[in-house]
Amino acid sequence: MVGSMPREIEIAGILVPGLLLVLIGCLSLLWGMDLLIGRLGLYRYVWHPSLFRLAVFASLFGALGLILF
Repeated sequence: MVGSMPREIEIAGILVPGLLLVLIGCLSLLWGMDLLIGRLGLYRYVWHPSLFRLAVFASLFGALGLILF
């Protein structure tokens, strides 16, 4: 397939899965969003903050995984 992301990426001689970089990016993006949402006090409108965080992470990871692969 033309334009697809490689399944493994070499970093300092070590092969790591391509989705690992997507996972790390999504976790850092989620961490930043979590700080912003917490500081703005928007969690008071959410029924279950932990479940909301999990849903946002799953959405981000799924969307970026599909876009990059």
